[in-house]
Amino acid sequence: MGPSKVPVPLIPCSCGIYGISMGRRITDMKSPFLALQLLLLSSIAGGSYLDAQQFLESSSGRLPVFNEYSSQVAIADVDGDGDLDLSFANGSGFSSPGQAQQVRLYINDGNANFTDESVNRLGILTGYGRDVEFGDVDGDGDLDMAVANDFLTPQKLLINNGMGFFTDESAARIPQFNMSSSHCSFGDIDDDGDLDLWFTRGGSTRFGSGQAQLWINDGNGFFSNETTQRLPQQNVSAPMDSIFGDLDGDLDLDMIEGHRDNNSKLYINQGGVFIDATSGNLPADSNTYSYDLGDLDGDGDLDVIGANSGIGSREAVFQNDGSGSFTNVTSTVLPNSSNPNIDDNDSKFLDYDDDGDLDVVICAIGGPERMLRNNGNGFLTLVSGVISSVGDSSLDVEVGDLDADGDLDMVTAQGESGSFRNRLYLNQGPATDTQPPTIPTWEEVGDVLVGAGPIRVRAMVRDDMTSDRGSFFQSVIIEWSMGAQFAPVQMSWMGHDLYRGLIPDPGFSTTVTYRIRATDFTGNSMTTSERSYVVGTPQANFRRGDVNEDGDRNVADAVRALSYLFGGGIAPDCLDSVDCNDDGANDVSDVITLLDYLFQSGSAPPDPFDCGSDTTDDPLSCDSTQESCL
Repeated sequence: MGPSKVPVPLIPCSCGIYGISMGRRITDMKSPFLALQLLLLSSIAGGSYLDAQQFLESSSGRLPVFNEYSSQVAIADVDGDGDLDLSFANGSGFSSPGQAQQVRLYINDGNANFTDESVNRLGILTGYGRDVEFGDVDGDGDLDMAVANDFLTPQKLLINNGMGFFTDESAARIPQFNMSSSHCSFGDIDDDGDLDLWFTRGGSTRFGSGQAQLWINDGNGFFSNETTQRLPQQNVSAPMDSIFGDLDGDLDLDMIEGHRDNNSKLYINQGGVFIDATSGNLPADSNTYSYDLGDLDGDGDLDVIGANSGIGSREAVFQNDGSGSFTNVTSTVLPNSSNPNIDDNDSKFLDYDDDGDLDVVICAIGGPERMLRNNGNGFLTLVSGVISSVGDSSLDVEVGDLDADGDLDMVTAQGESGSFRNRLYLNQGPATDTQPPTIPTWEEVGDVLVGAGPIRVRAMVRDDMTSDRGSFFQSVIIEWSMGAQFAPVQMSWMGHDLYRGLIPDPGFSTTVTYRIRATDFTGNSMTTSERSYVVGTPQANFRRGDVNEDGDRNVADAVRALSYLFGGGIAPDCLDSVDCNDDGANDVSDVITLLDYLFQSGSAPPDPFDCGSDTTDDPLSCDSTQESCL
């Protein structure tokens, strides 16, 4: 059992947290009043910060210390050894540039002991990093790296050699111009099987105003700027976050951008082109620093939690109606008693108590991280005794099983103030992951013809956590069969929780049965029910009455038909062409019908008069399309 769910009343406090020119600032991170507020919140919630912690602060001896300004952290298996490594986007300066700093890459030994191999694996990669993300841009099966940089500097794309060593190929592969970005996102927005790139864009800093950027992959990891063709042309102010997700349930990637200046955007994908659907569909927000997507209420669609998106510095919860239209339900599902007015920067969905629903961890710049427990219906309650109480300046939080023990651990990135000590919180249990993945939606294929080519199948695949990359899986595959043993086909990650795979064309008429199978990081598996489609032989095209297949109708066709019917001649390849009256038989009446048309102004033979297929269900057929109809 997890901690109790006693509602927590909000305790007013003036703790030195107030806005200045850029809208937010912590003037006294060690305020005793803030500490008292958080301790009282914890105590009333049904526990004490003296209780045993499920997420134990475990940085010492495990996480290298550089005390750099880290804005974001990413979790990914960069070296392909089956464990999860860490990367931190670094660069000092809040509203003006400070010291350019190295992007950090920490390699996991499999037990959550991390070694700094940044320069060895990345080279000298310094800048004003606000975000780092991973995706396979060149289709070679390993994870490449994108870095979003602030303060009018170039963005970065590094290519993985397959063993976790990266080469900066930005100049050759992505558009090169200076801009101020706070976040980037990988996603296959045009459904062509490769990952495209979205960058937020501010002005002279990320807090300024600019046009979001969309760069399209050619399939080999080279990107062209198609912002003008695919995005609404509009500047937005202070874009802090971007996250892809299928918000309207049509198995393509939509986008939410979180903005700090009350103008966040909802973009709906329509065939690889985005429309601004904000009005009437995305509730007004306040001072958003991040949005995260997860199925909070268990109805199969993606809901939204926004850090600092509510009134003051509270979180906001937007409930999806399934079509990509959201309602602000914060007061109903996250009352102020569990939603204190504390400066927060990020959140993540995770099932920390293994009860099959998504809880939420809040990443706080104004105090310790907090856990919100889901009651199974989307109602969130602040709980205590879950995370070690460390009052620091957290800008980002990510979750993943870093020590391979079957439960989710946490990492936070520290910036803006304090000692800039990034934190590792290892999960001590008692809950381990016993829940299988879920596949709420997957593509149903209609019947196709032989030669149609590989058949694309897309699926939503979810597990017990979320991130910009969705969840971590050992495998997501299509299993397909033509009546015998099922064969696996690896599905590729499209973005967030979408996956895409291709079923090969069998090359002949058959029935194909397929299903989706997902195995999560812990080894729990889920297989969908089976679906089927028919691969049929395409109907041959012919001209009725063109018995000798020369592309015309004349007396030679009548002679050819009489030779076949009465003179022992070879049967035409297309018996339907002989059936001039379309009665489903070849006999003398067909010859009479043709001659009547040719010489007595009789009715033309029934369709297909010009090239086409026979729509009449009869025993006659064509072996192949007539040459004149090709």
